[in-house]
Amino acid sequence: MIIKDSTLQGLRTMVRAEFRQAFDAAVNREDYKELVTIVTSNTKSNSYAWLGSFPHMREWVGDRVINDMKEFAYAIENKKYEATLGIDRTDIEDDNLGQYRVLAQTQGQETVDFFWRQIAKLITDGFTALCYDGQNFFDTDHPVYEKPDGTGSNTQTSNILGSGSGKPWFLLDLNRPLKPFIMQERFAPEFDEIKDTQNDTVFMKDKYLYGIRYRGNWGYGLWQQAVASKEALTADNFQKAYGMMEAFKRDGGDPLGLRATHLVVDFSNRAAAESILLKQNLTGGESNINYNRVKLIVCHWM
Repeated sequence: MIIKDSTLQGLRTMVRAEFRQAFDAAVNREDYKELVTIVTSNTKSNSYAWLGSFPHMREWVGDRVINDMKEFAYAIENKKYEATLGIDRTDIEDDNLGQYRVLAQTQGQETVDFFWRQIAKLITDGFTALCYDGQNFFDTDHPVYEKPDGTGSNTQTSNILGSGSGKPWFLLDLNRPLKPFIMQERFAPEFDEIKDTQNDTVFMKDKYLYGIRYRGNWGYGLWQQAVASKEALTADNFQKAYGMMEAFKRDGGDPLGLRATHLVVDFSNRAAAESILLKQNLTGGESNINYNRVKLIVCHWM
């Protein structure tokens, strides 16, 4: 078969359509979106200096009280990501393109798996990666200040339960507009292609290249919405972590009113998590107070 422009256009249309259909289906099927606030970016990096700085509502008596809130030097810089598929020119000539239909579909699922891997890395790196207050996201000494504007003495607050060394598990409050993890997106995944038959790659390697390009990055929101532990995942430790989050306060001393909604574990903690959350009755027959208390998410990339 002679390769014509119409042939290449048909191939491009097929690859794009199969990728998009598989990608959209995977996005709708996977629950990674529950873990992150997706922020649309329109520049090289986005500043989140306002994190943790929310003035209190008060009765309006007289003039407004303008709160000069403390700013934090926290920004997320967008990065570029890619995956490239080479289609042999001979396969186009011989009309042997069925395999590439499957490859395009697989790449759609792989792109969502890539999102999962990035989010899992973000969560597990939280023990050593800094968040907006200059502390590691999961840390034992986050500063909570005496006054609402972030001044005065501070009380060191931990969002780590215990000092164990086992597989970590994470209790999260995902009920707020801003979640503990941020997925910053500059450009959604898009397909590019080399369509010029005189291109060096086509000429030298006898391949047409089709590639996915994504631009964005991941970062941390409010540490108060996440409690981590490397202790054994037991009902007792689960309740302790749940209580830790409920006790968190904002600068100035007011309760934040947080309530854990999700438990995130790796596959090794699945059975323990299901025993805590999915059994209506305990071994002795009494009611399980933790039954369906939070939603369980098992992440295979942790």
